This record gives sequence, structure tokens and C-alpha cells, in this order.
Amino acid sequence: MGKRGPAGKPTALRVLHGDRKDRINTDEPQPDEGEILPPDWLSDAALEVWETFAGDLEAKRVLTPWDTEAFANWCDAVARRRDAAEHVDEEGAVVDLPVFNKNGEQTGHRRGKNPWLMALDAADSQVQRYGARFGLTPSDRAQLKIPHQGDGKGAERLLS
Repeated sequence: MGKRGPAGKPTALRVLHGDRKDRINTDEPQPDEGEILPPDWLSDAALEVWETFAGDLEAKRVLTPWDTEAFANWCDAVARRRDAAEHVDEEGAVVDLPVFNKNGEQTGHRRGKNPWLMALDAADSQVQRYGARFGLTPSDRAQLKIPHQGDGKGAERLLS
């Protein structure tokens, strides 16, 4: 899809980025006021990420009650990325890997790419993809222009 397709950035980010007024949906449905809480399934490491970023995103009206699962997924990916990076840092990018024969018996070792690099790459991709949705990538952040923050009642009040 093009830049104006459904996969585009949320209205709050369009306003913060200073997009043209004709590209901002002032009739976008908004969630009811409600407490934004992390899901119970978040690990302690992911919860730490949540607690670091959620308050600021909520204050900028980028994180709403409807966004908690997507944001929790980002927090989880950040925690998994940190864990994988720590393993690669400790073990190295190239490690000894077991070699098995056709009967499944281990016959030796060979040097090869650390499997944690795959986990690191997958988590990094998720961090970037989810982070962009919340304006957390460097390119999105560089474009932010924060207007008057008003009362949080919809995009039309941000355009004035």
C-alpha cells in the first residue's frame, strides 16, 4: 500500500509529525478514557520496558487503551532482543555447534553461526516494526513536532 494506505501512521503521529491537514482523519474513532495497564503476560524484563516508556507515550496520546497489546508486543520484543544480544555478547557470533549423525547421535562439533543471532535478528525486526507504530524509531522521532497538547478529545483539537 501507499503512504496513505491503512498501514500508515496513526492520526496522533500524523499530527505530531506535522502532516498536511487534509491527510489527518479528524473523525477517527477514539477509545473511551480508561486506565492503560500492561497485560499480565508480560515478563519482568518486558514490564521494565513498559514502565520506562508507557507514561510518556500516554501523555503524548500515542498510547491508548486500545493499543496495549501492540505496545506490550513491542516491550516483549525489546526484552527478547536484549536477552539475545546478551547471549551473543557472552558467547560470540561464532560458536561450537554439535554435529549429529543420521541416527541422531552426537559425533562432534563444528564452528558455526551462533543460533542466538537468529533470535536477535527476529526480535530486532519486531522492535523496529512495532516501534515505528508508536513513533519510537529514530526516523519517526526526528520528524516529531509537538503542538499544544489540549484535552485529548480527538485530532481536531490538535489542528488548531
